[in-house]
Amino acid sequence: MKKVVTTKGVKIGEGLPKICVPIVGKTIEEILEETRFLKTADFDIAEWRADFYDDIECIDRAKLVLEAVRYILMDDPIIFTFRNVREGGKRQISTKFYFELNMSIIQTRIASIVDIELSDNEREIKTLIDAAHKNNVAVIISSHDFEGTPPKEEIISRLRKAAELGGDILKIAVMPTCEKDIITLLDATRIMKEKYKDRPIATISMGRQGIISRLAGGLFGSDLTFASVGGISAPGQISSEELRRFMSLLYDNSYTE
Repeated sequence: MKKVVTTKGVKIGEGLPKICVPIVGKTIEEILEETRFLKTADFDIAEWRADFYDDIECIDRAKLVLEAVRYILMDDPIIFTFRNVREGGKRQISTKFYFELNMSIIQTRIASIVDIELSDNEREIKTLIDAAHKNNVAVIISSHDFEGTPPKEEIISRLRKAAELGGDILKIAVMPTCEKDIITLLDATRIMKEKYKDRPIATISMGRQGIISRLAGGLFGSDLTFASVGGISAPGQISSEELRRFMSLLYDNSYTE
């Protein structure tokens, strides 16, 4: 039976794909301004992209920012994400600090979900997942390829590896270089859904070419899609309002899996 991740009343893996929007301010003032603006926006989940924050290397300040974001978004799921440069993020930190940061955030129990990169040390990933589950925090294990789109078998392999490590939500984002790459990503998603899917997945083809994957990925098995409300966190994101409107045309209101 497929696992559904439920947080703050939002069921990821059931019904329509959920829309996640980023918070990408550089300062606490910008972050809180963006967060307050989300109160007027159409979304299901907010993601604080902490790698955009200038003072992220001070963990105590990071925790205070997260507390303030939670105070504003009291009833909404929040994903905490620090994305390293190698995975398309804004800065690179040491492996040691990356795990210290994520462990500290997990232990606050403020974030609903943390995003952990698949490219990191497997033993440390498992340690973070164990801690997250003990603190009632769900885990996305993510993989990003900004250079191209791997073969279908590799996409499936990465997603299955994330599942083996214990991720609650499995994510991969790739960059298309041609139309065929988008088909590769969507067909890998379909295969995961039909053969291996026992938990939610998020699959994205980035850039303008890949927008169709954000709009229609759910038809192939993707449970989570990413949009913007103001600033973007990845190439190809469109506004959450536009995404919701297009999804309403593509998916029947009675959509179920």
